[in-house]
Amino acid sequence: MATFDLVKVTLSGYLADVSTAGQIYIPVPDEAAGEVFEIRTALNGAIATGDATLTPKIGGTAMTNGAITITQSGSAAGDVDVSRPTGARTVAAGDAIEIETDGASTNAVAVSITVTIKR
Repeated sequence: MATFDLVKVTLSGYLADVSTAGQIYIPVPDEAAGEVFEIRTALNGAIATGDATLTPKIGGTAMTNGAITITQSGSAAGDVDVSRPTGARTVAAGDAIEIETDGASTNAVAVSITVTIKR
């Protein structure tokens, strides 16, 4: 569900298993063109073996300083991680924001994702 105000738009996504390499795509609606300001994740359980790295992309290009590392050591449901991309972060209406996981961790754990766009 997306929320709107005069300055920010919040989009959400969901990776069913952060420990399996793959990606999801979050569509950008007409009202949401702007710059990605922040990406937040919330882990839904503990991961093991290695850290999971999420890489946000637009049009196949990784956002500068946008990667999120979800640390496996001490991980638990409800852990929140944040990135604030500094470049390659402009989205247009009709784009899709890709969130790619490297699958480096173990345990089939979901992660919720929120992307905040400044208009």
